[in-house]
Amino acid sequence: MHLLLGTQTALIVSKNISEIRQARWADPALSWGLVPTMGALHAGHISLAERAAAENDKSCATIFVNPTQFAPTDDLDKYPRTLERDLEMLDAAGIDMVFTPTPAVMYPDGFGTRVLVDGVTARLEGEHRPGHFDGVTQVVSKLFNIVQPNRAYFGQKDAQQTVVLKKLVRDLNFNLDLIVCPTVREPDGLAMSSRNRYLSAEERQRATVLYQSLSQAAKMIEDGERDGETVRQMIANTVNTTPHAELIYASVASALDLSELDRISGNILISLAVLVGDTRLIDNFMIDDIKP
Repeated sequence: MHLLLGTQTALIVSKNISEIRQARWADPALSWGLVPTMGALHAGHISLAERAAAENDKSCATIFVNPTQFAPTDDLDKYPRTLERDLEMLDAAGIDMVFTPTPAVMYPDGFGTRVLVDGVTARLEGEHRPGHFDGVTQVVSKLFNIVQPNRAYFGQKDAQQTVVLKKLVRDLNFNLDLIVCPTVREPDGLAMSSRNRYLSAEERQRATVLYQSLSQAAKMIEDGERDGETVRQMIANTVNTTPHAELIYASVASALDLSELDRISGNILISLAVLVGDTRLIDNFMIDDIKP
């Protein structure tokens, strides 16, 4: 364990599970908020950290690029790692403790346990990235057990992940509240993501097609369109007529179970994944209480 001396109280930083638990339980009466991250932090992460710090007596962030949620074709090796900068940002946001384990700490020799969530993991990201959510539920379960927070904070940008994790918490009776916080966007609407730094200047401009197509879809629905396939096709046409952009999927689904909607009603999730150059981006809008 070491302390990062910043402008606020010293930030506790440790790779060691027992040290994290010791600090977490130093005063059992205190409430704790948890912000799991893979590092390369941006303003979206910091909004979660600030909320965790504000709503709890103590707060913990984690920085761990989890190998089990990356497919062999994914970008594990090139995923940005900016630990010292991340620690300074978390300290400024009011975080009290940061857990920075290595893969060997999280998955020691002989590790062989998986945590699988059925149904909602099979669609959208799960269909196109097989095994991804198995890695997410595995590592998040471990982080919940290590820190044992009262509240855990995740961003709406990863909408399917929040649906999966809500089911995980409910099904396995984790004793915490899972808080979903709004997507933080750039001025032109692009959702903040660690992967945005992979984009060239031209690709960065093209990437606004995600927000543009979601906005058009939302307006269609607000104007009375109720055919799900019509909205999905509009998104596809908008993306696929944009240079250097390739649609991976477009979805208009139930926000509860992520099943695709033929007729749009209730609480819905409009989402898409797009390849811009070589960079895979996702985004979504949630719209509640749509009348049939």
